[in-house]
Amino acid sequence: MHELGIVKHVIRTLNDVAAENNVRRIGSVTLEVGEVSGVVIEQLVDCWNYFREKDELVKGAPLYVETLEAVTVCTACDKTYGTVAHGKTCPYCGSKETYLLRGNEFSIKQIEAELIEDAPETE
Repeated sequence: MHELGIVKHVIRTLNDVAAENNVRRIGSVTLEVGEVSGVVIEQLVDCWNYFREKDELVKGAPLYVETLEAVTVCTACDKTYGTVAHGKTCPYCGSKETYLLRGNEFSIKQIEAELIEDAPETE
C-alpha cells in the first residue's frame, strides 16, 4: 500500500508550505490523481483520514480528490482516445504505436488555509 507513503509525503509538503506562508491551519486539500496513476483512491482517503488526526496543521481537514482522465495518443493516425477503455491499441486504426499523454499525474491542486494573524509578510 503505497498510499500510506503518499499521504505522509503530502502532509510533510503541507507542513513545509504552511511554515513558508504563515499558515495556522489547513481547512481542506484537493488532489488531482490520474486514473492510471496506480493510486487507489479509497485507500488514499482512508490513510488521509487516519493521519490527518495525528497532525495539528491538518487535523479535521477533508481531502477532495479529482480524477484526471487518462488519454493516449496514436502516432500512426495522430488521434487521441481514452486509455482505460482501449489500452495501448488505437481504436481508430488498430496500431500499437501509442503513448500516454496524460492520466498518471498526482499533484496537490488546492489548499484552503487559515493564516496566522499579525504574521510578518514575506517577500
